[in-house]
Amino acid sequence: MPSYDPHCVFCRIISGELPCAKVYEDDKILAFLDLAPARAGHTLLAPRLHAATLLDMAPGQGEALVQGMRAIGRVLRSELGAEGFNCIQNNFPAAGQVVMHLHWHIIPRFTGDNLGLAWKPGRYPNRDEMAALAQRMSARIAF
Repeated sequence: MPSYDPHCVFCRIISGELPCAKVYEDDKILAFLDLAPARAGHTLLAPRLHAATLLDMAPGQGEALVQGMRAIGRVLRSELGAEGFNCIQNNFPAAGQVVMHLHWHIIPRFTGDNLGLAWKPGRYPNRDEMAALAQRMSARIAF
């Protein structure tokens, strides 16, 4: 897996080839404001090493990304007065991923802001089918 993809817009932002409104950076991550925000303060957080999806992420990157989400969440609450925040991460186009560089959307939230998440909660037909699915998934889990 390359650490830089010249065709990736986020790699170009991370390398400094393209500008961004930087919120935070260190040797592992970069956080910057989204150009098309759900609301002001909507921040994108990406690892510096190129990975298209979460499945491609290099081992050991998770801690820096989680610490970045925590720090940005605190700032959204203290600076913008956000009452909460979402950390949203999409994998593959079918799940809404547009830029094929692993990243999280950290979005400030306020009571009654009507942003919402676009799914209707469903139900399993019965507990046996739910348990059978959990068992099949559990048998395939690998780290």
